[in-house]
Amino acid sequence: MRRLRWRVAAVALGLALALEVLPAVLRWLRGGRRPGRREVIFFPSQVTCTEALLQAPGAGPAPAGCLCGLPHGESSLSRLLRALLAARASLELCLFAFSSPQLGRAVQLLHQRGVRVRVITDCDYMALNGSQIGLLRKAGIPVRHDQDLGYMHHKFAVVDRTTLITGSLNWTTQAIQNNRENVLILDDADCVRLFLEEFERIWEEFNPKRYTFFPPRGAAPGLQGWGHPGQTRVPANATSG
Repeated sequence: MRRLRWRVAAVALGLALALEVLPAVLRWLRGGRRPGRREVIFFPSQVTCTEALLQAPGAGPAPAGCLCGLPHGESSLSRLLRALLAARASLELCLFAFSSPQLGRAVQLLHQRGVRVRVITDCDYMALNGSQIGLLRKAGIPVRHDQDLGYMHHKFAVVDRTTLITGSLNWTTQAIQNNRENVLILDDADCVRLFLEEFERIWEEFNPKRYTFFPPRGAAPGLQGWGHPGQTRVPANATSG
């Protein structure tokens, strides 16, 4: 009986010690993992030369001592470009407004490098002057858009299915150079998975096979081409943030 009591006491003591030490062990294990990328970029961005980042394949290195009058240091835009141009396999873009020439060139450059690029955007804003969407389509990049009353107002990108780029920033020159905006860059598997699921859901929802550009036969006269009776969307200026 005495031996049994000692064994029970030893087991209880062992459990108590294990419970006491377990949190510290878990903290140590977490600390041993390589921390994921967490970067915050604030805008507006200083206007700088980005030509060195946007060289086409086979173009060779950028000429030394660029003679343009712009500063050649780091800026918020160049940091965003570097994060985007890090893509090696895939790039998913889900953007409300996209009119920045530098970001447009970066996306085309990735496409030329063989990165699989897909774009989701808003149907009204892609048709406005200055939009990069037409150029991306002309380059052979697949683009899908909404056709309903509400805006496709997301602003995120997923690089190589591992890095999330998101925030308040519309990819327009106005927003980049003038607006108070933020961009968050994360290598967080859970966040990336959720945003990829949202992208794939919208990509399928905006399948061109589902588009209904003309009202069905016998529809009321007020039925518009987007499937909403008597309602249209009025977009703001293309250069707005």
